[in-house]
Amino acid sequence: MTNNPVVISGAGLWIPDNTITNEELVDSYNAWAQAYNGEHSAEIAAGELAEKPLSSAEFIEKASGIKARYAYVKDGVLEVARMRPRITPRGEDELSHQAEIALHAARKALTSADKTGADIDMVIVSCAYTERSYPALAIEVQHELGITGFGFDMLVACSAATFALQRAYDAIAAGSARAVLVINPELTSPQVNYTDRDSHFIFGDVSTAMVLEAADTCTSAHSYEILGSKAQTVFSNNIRSNFGYVARAEDTDVFGPENLFHQNGRKVFKDVCPMAAEHLQQQIEAVGLDVADVQRWWLHQANLNMNQLITRRLLGRDTTQAEAPIVLDEFANTASAGSIIAFCRHHEDLNSGDHGVICSFGAGYSIGSLVLRKR
Repeated sequence: MTNNPVVISGAGLWIPDNTITNEELVDSYNAWAQAYNGEHSAEIAAGELAEKPLSSAEFIEKASGIKARYAYVKDGVLEVARMRPRITPRGEDELSHQAEIALHAARKALTSADKTGADIDMVIVSCAYTERSYPALAIEVQHELGITGFGFDMLVACSAATFALQRAYDAIAAGSARAVLVINPELTSPQVNYTDRDSHFIFGDVSTAMVLEAADTCTSAHSYEILGSKAQTVFSNNIRSNFGYVARAEDTDVFGPENLFHQNGRKVFKDVCPMAAEHLQQQIEAVGLDVADVQRWWLHQANLNMNQLITRRLLGRDTTQAEAPIVLDEFANTASAGSIIAFCRHHEDLNSGDHGVICSFGAGYSIGSLVLRKR
């Protein structure tokens, strides 16, 4: 499709009403840890159990750059006797929670792209977790938007959005879809272990969406030609979430700590930073550009120190907020949606001909990137 490029023509961001600050999380966690240590003081003194360490808002911000996060449901998260959101079950004849937040972002993206459901042939819901195995959330969303064609779900942890964008690009380039709606309803809070000092602060909830189409059908005010995309995976056990249906057959605790999100953060940092920098260097050169030709870096929003190190490796200097926007201070890590939030918040100011890169990196390990040029 050299004469009819594939473009991103619309983007949408939906933000939950509830926020949780570092201070709120720390107060709740510390109260839980002190209660745990008191209840198990004898075992701790005997060396049979490890004492739960206390935390601070300063520790969280220094370790990650995170100051707050949004929550789909805040109720229950800060209750010392519960430490998880209290989400009301919905019947099978009701709209599912994740489809609801997917629709919020999808409608914004369709409006941004100047499109309706009738213009879309393919829906991909791609995120770190889905609330059920089937039917696919994408098909539920497709139905609600009156889209004919087809839809499917993808799970690629924090690279789910970029991997889905690549699938959408391929479908349009191959002629199997006129336009594709990619949605990332990141409902991460149910999988957070709020009793783990090293990870209880990491994630927040959000929903993002993008519309991709061929350039000759694009009528939106802001559109971005996809010059190239690249996906890479290398197996690693350093980021895991083991929650799954097999737990029932294994007779294990389906909600045990090992089945919630956990990681070896230091090892992830050491492994992923050079991988991501090399990946981006190769991707940019593959489309005939140099890193100096890139005006905007929409990077995965997991850790401020990680992003700063990656861009420093690429450019040989520190980047500004204008060059590599940071949104994780407000949103925390929103799994695959982070780089898309950065795009939604920071793309309209680019000039025609400017270049930008959307990039994610996460569990797998997985890295995905797209090089864009504003039209």
